Amino acid sequence: MSRHWTRFPSLAVTGFVAVSLCAIVPAQAQQAQQAQQAQQACTAMVITGHPSYPPVAWAAAGTIVGAGPELVRGIAAKLGVTQVTSKSFGTWEGAQNAARDGQADVIFGIYRNDARAQYLDYVDPPFMMDPVSVVVRKGAGFAFAEWSDLKGRKGVTNAGESYGDKFDSFMASELTVARAAGVDKAFAMLLAGQADYLIIGLYPGRDEARKLGIADKVEALPREVVSAPMYVAFSRKSRCGALAPGFAAGIRTAVDDGAVRRLLDDASRAIAE
Repeated sequence: MSRHWTRFPSLAVTGFVAVSLCAIVPAQAQQAQQAQQAQQACTAMVITGHPSYPPVAWAAAGTIVGAGPELVRGIAAKLGVTQVTSKSFGTWEGAQNAARDGQADVIFGIYRNDARAQYLDYVDPPFMMDPVSVVVRKGAGFAFAEWSDLKGRKGVTNAGESYGDKFDSFMASELTVARAAGVDKAFAMLLAGQADYLIIGLYPGRDEARKLGIADKVEALPREVVSAPMYVAFSRKSRCGALAPGFAAGIRTAVDDGAVRRLLDDASRAIAE
């Protein structure tokens, strides 16, 4: 009897399989059609990022170069985007404004916060974790074990930076932190004694100090302020947003196979040369 059921499924089972296939095939066809429509709607893309955040991103001749744009450009090409234009909007604030207003389709190397989520569609997963450090003048360090240890001191950070909703809120309510119009100016304020510490990403802080020739004059305290996920995000005003699922898959693959780490290493070497 069991052999009979193995060889000749009942009509009920056969009918169930047929119905299931009928449900699956149109769904797959619909997904394929949506992906094709997304590619047709987005043949060109403007991308932007931080002008002073190496090795993730930095400005060069009116464009943004680094690991971030290389990652985005590679994924976009695989998704059928034939023209990708990297553009610098002058400042990090300018880049965010461009994404908010729809002048840029994609912004990369950006933290997630509630205010930005109003005009950006973030792509999950993030492509890297970004440790944020407290940088001081060489020999002018102090004990830093928790955020409250920054109270009573003067800080500086770059205009437009966010370090996540929680620390942003603490910084606004509990700390005295000035905003400088550029990372180079933030370092200048630190070295001039106008600030006791600088809040900056560990990697861009290190690379920017080398670029400015001041690496021997500053140092990062051992403990991180935060370590935040860094994302690629689409402007809500961009017609390219339908490519987000494809970008999610591409980012996941790039993280898992080590491509992101290789891009970061290559960018760091390019800066050092």
